[in-house]
Amino acid sequence: MADVEQSAAVPDGSSNASDAVNGTAGRFVSSAEGTALAYGSLLFMALLPIFFGALKSVGCSKTKNASDMPETITSRDAARFPIIASCTLFGLYLFFKIFSQEYINLLLSMYFFVLGILALSHTMSPFMCRVFPANLPNKQYQLLFTQGSGESKEEIVNYEFDTKDLICLAISSVVGVWYILKKHWVANNLFGLAFALNGVELLHLNNVSTGCILLGGLFVYDVFWVFGTNVMVTVAKSFEAPIKLVFPQDLLERGLDASNFAMLGLGDIVIPGIFIALLLRFDVSLKKNTRTYFYTSFLAYIFGLGLTIFVMHTFKHAQPALLYLVPACVGFPVLVALFKGELTEMFSYESSDEVLPRTPRLTHFPCVSGSPASLANSMQSFNRLSPRHRRHTPTDM
Repeated sequence: MADVEQSAAVPDGSSNASDAVNGTAGRFVSSAEGTALAYGSLLFMALLPIFFGALKSVGCSKTKNASDMPETITSRDAARFPIIASCTLFGLYLFFKIFSQEYINLLLSMYFFVLGILALSHTMSPFMCRVFPANLPNKQYQLLFTQGSGESKEEIVNYEFDTKDLICLAISSVVGVWYILKKHWVANNLFGLAFALNGVELLHLNNVSTGCILLGGLFVYDVFWVFGTNVMVTVAKSFEAPIKLVFPQDLLERGLDASNFAMLGLGDIVIPGIFIALLLRFDVSLKKNTRTYFYTSFLAYIFGLGLTIFVMHTFKHAQPALLYLVPACVGFPVLVALFKGELTEMFSYESSDEVLPRTPRLTHFPCVSGSPASLANSMQSFNRLSPRHRRHTPTDM
C-alpha cells in the first residue's frame, strides 16, 4: 500500500528513496502555505472518487444488464488478497534489484498507458453524453474478431462504441501521450483519479464482514511492509506508474514546474472507498431516506487521512495511511450501528441481494491496493470499464 509521503521526488520516482521518504531530497524547504495547499489538495482529490464512486456504485448494483454488473469481492478473496499482494510486492522488489529498472518501467508505462486511457475514457463518458451536440450524428461502430467458421465460430473480441466514445478515447489518448512523454504530475493525477473512481464504482464487497477481513488484512500488510522492511519504499520509488496522487508543495514558488511532491497511494483511496460505498448501499437498503452510515464513514475517512497527514508532518516520515484509516472507517460506523441497535442488521446485509443472482464472482483478484506491487499485478479489474469497451466471451452470456 503506497503511503502518504512528504517527498521531493518527482512522479517518475527518480530521486533517492531514503531522501524522499524523509523529505530532504533537493534540500527544498516548503513554505507553510505551500505545504497546507498540497495536503489540502490531496485530501480533496481523495474524497472526489470516494464520494462519486460510491454514488455510482449504487446505480451499478441495481443494473439489469449483466454486462454492467460490478466485480464482487468475497470473504475468500479478501482473506487471500494480503498474501497475494505481499508476494507480488516482494516479487517486484526482486525484479528491480536484479533487472534494469529502465526496461521494467518501460513495460509498466505502456501497460498503464493503455489502462489509463480506458479508465479516463470511461470516466469522461457521462460528461460527454451531456455536452455532445444533439445535432451531430452519433454513429455506432463495432470491432469484431472471431475464430473458426460456421457453427464453430467463436467471438474473441467484440467491441461496440460510438462517436462519443471515440471523442473520449481521443482526449484520453492525448493525456496518455502527455504522461508517457513528460510524466507530468497533472497527467499522473488525471489517470490516478480515473483509476480510483472506477475502482470504487466497479469493485463491490459482498458484505460488511468481507470488508472487515479485507481492511484488517491490508492494515497488517501496510504496517509490516512500511515499518518492518524497506521493500515498500524501494518499490514505490522505483515504480513509474500513475498509482498515486501527487501535489507539489512548491507550487506557489515554481508553478506547474514544481517538483517537491506530497503523495497519496491509490490503495488508500480505493480500499476504504469500496467499504464506504458498501455502507451507502446498506443505507439505501434500509429505505429510511437517510445516509447515516455513509456520512459517518465518509467523515471518518476525512478524520483518518487528516490524522495520517498530521503524524507524517510531525515526524517527517512516510506513514502507512491504512494504519489510521482502517480503525476510523470501520470503528465509527460500527459504533453508530451499535448505538442505533442495527449492528446485527448491518453484518447480515448482503450487497449481492441488490443485483441479479448471476453477479460475476472475482475470478482474478483485482489490485485495489495502492501499492505498486499489487496494482501492477492485477489492474485487470478495469477490463470492465464500459459495457461497450469489453471483451465478450461465452461466460458473459
